[in-house]
Amino acid sequence: MSPLEVSPVVLVIDDDEPFRERLVRAFGRKGFTAHGAESAKQALERAAELRPGYAVIDLRLTDGSGLDLVRDLKAMDARTTMVVLTGYGSIATAVEAVRRGATHYLSKPADVDDILLAFAGATLPAGEAASLEHQVPSLARAEWEHIQRVLADCGGNISQAARLLRIQRRSLQRKLSKHPVRQ
Repeated sequence: MSPLEVSPVVLVIDDDEPFRERLVRAFGRKGFTAHGAESAKQALERAAELRPGYAVIDLRLTDGSGLDLVRDLKAMDARTTMVVLTGYGSIATAVEAVRRGATHYLSKPADVDDILLAFAGATLPAGEAASLEHQVPSLARAEWEHIQRVLADCGGNISQAARLLRIQRRSLQRKLSKHPVRQ
């Protein structure tokens, strides 16, 4: 890279420090100037200072929602390309993330190559962007994601989640003991 070229700036916002730092290092190896933030508050401060062209945002942060952060970052600079990451994916939150300004929505674990592909989808011509393969989750995967979201909303309380899901606690425990279903 010549001295006149400026490497793109990416801001990685995630409260999971090892994951955040791993992504920051990986983006650095891919030619980005990468910075991390552990909270929505810190992300807004860093974004005002750095004016990143790209942002990777965890859906659930300790001090707020990644969805609110998407809206706030978009208001700060509409050109910022954002990808929302979550371990509790659902169609409703994916739609809301895109509605608020995110380019893409990915389930964890996502690596830097997945995120770069999502960033690239934002800059492709309309025909090429539409041709990117989109996988519809299986019914089992959608059920697993729904259970995870309800459980997270209940703060991990299995009894309360079972009541909301209208299944027996034991049945919910059996479903939770299985590994996540692949797409």
